[in-house]
Amino acid sequence: MRPLLCLALISSAAFAADTHKLTRVYEKVATERPVVLVIPDDGTQRQFLALQRGKVLILPKDEQAADAKTFLDLTPRDMEAKDGLFEEGLNGLAFHPKFKDNGLFYLCYTQQKPKRLVISEMKADGDKADEKTERVLLEIPLINWNHHGGNIIFGPDGFLYIGVGDTSKRNDEQRMAQLNAVLVGKILRIDVNSREYHNAYGIPADNPFASGVNAQPQVYAYGIRNPWGMHFDAKGRLWVADVGQDIYEEINWVTNGGNYGWSFREGPQQFPLRTDAPPADVKLIDPVHAYTHADGLSVTGGIVYTGKALPGLQGAYIYGDFVLGKIWALKTDDSGKVTSNDLIYTSPQAPAADPKKKPAILVKPTAFCANADGELLVLDWNGAIHKLGK
Repeated sequence: MRPLLCLALISSAAFAADTHKLTRVYEKVATERPVVLVIPDDGTQRQFLALQRGKVLILPKDEQAADAKTFLDLTPRDMEAKDGLFEEGLNGLAFHPKFKDNGLFYLCYTQQKPKRLVISEMKADGDKADEKTERVLLEIPLINWNHHGGNIIFGPDGFLYIGVGDTSKRNDEQRMAQLNAVLVGKILRIDVNSREYHNAYGIPADNPFASGVNAQPQVYAYGIRNPWGMHFDAKGRLWVADVGQDIYEEINWVTNGGNYGWSFREGPQQFPLRTDAPPADVKLIDPVHAYTHADGLSVTGGIVYTGKALPGLQGAYIYGDFVLGKIWALKTDDSGKVTSNDLIYTSPQAPAADPKKKPAILVKPTAFCANADGELLVLDWNGAIHKLGK
């Protein structure tokens, strides 16, 4: 009876009723492959939506309206290789903390021949970006179309943080995530207000390798596989979701100089395909939370909810799984100990026309963002934007 009881418990948990729902908004706006929504601190409450194929839209204030403005269109740049359509393109958008005064914003996108990740600065002129003002800050060589990350965000310290994957198809074959002589497999931090490094940007004095001796000075943290979703909460903690490979998906609190284990570890355990031990003096930091591939297959990082419509989620880190369309609410104490992790939504599925193929997941979250009212929007790879509610 015991195996049958266990199976029943697993089944009931797998099909537990949703405690929250998603309502589609901006249905009249074409939002193919949305990756990030950002509201600059300029008093206008404009919502800028970046689409992976290269457009940045300004969404209308009315969620039922269709009059989105095109702020920027990089689609003519052919950012993706034919085999890179899944991950390559425009993956990062951030606005300068003083955007109201200087009009500066930042992009992270891929380019080909040579394949590389580009971080650049551009200036806005009202509701339009001025492409003629683009200034490339940093270019990072890539050797594969996948695992390049591309999320960018300004921290409370005013520096720009850049998430870069290990550019490996699998297994961190080139062993670059632990190699601080390269910029891949890292969280980088630069000062966009300075020009002292290559006449392009500055290196924060407290970066762990700021001297540039035996390591790249831009590196802030390392041992990262494929970061997707970076968020600073009200307490200044940097949440970074790191997409796993075979067993674990993980969420980290990233700190200055931290080593998050890949590819010595995947999640909280040793990565079985790497048999060499880490150096004796290396401290590997465990994730705040990890889940196995029994629960999901590709983590999408989120944000700490601070809105008013859903008081039960106050202070919870809302994140999801891209492949299975799940959304959780994670709560921790100030030490990083998980106090609860509740599954609040699971995407419906549509049966495949071909019985040999998997059913279609109808909501595949690419990002969790706050709207102008602080309420949570879920960006959906299938070309939609949803609002989280009860």
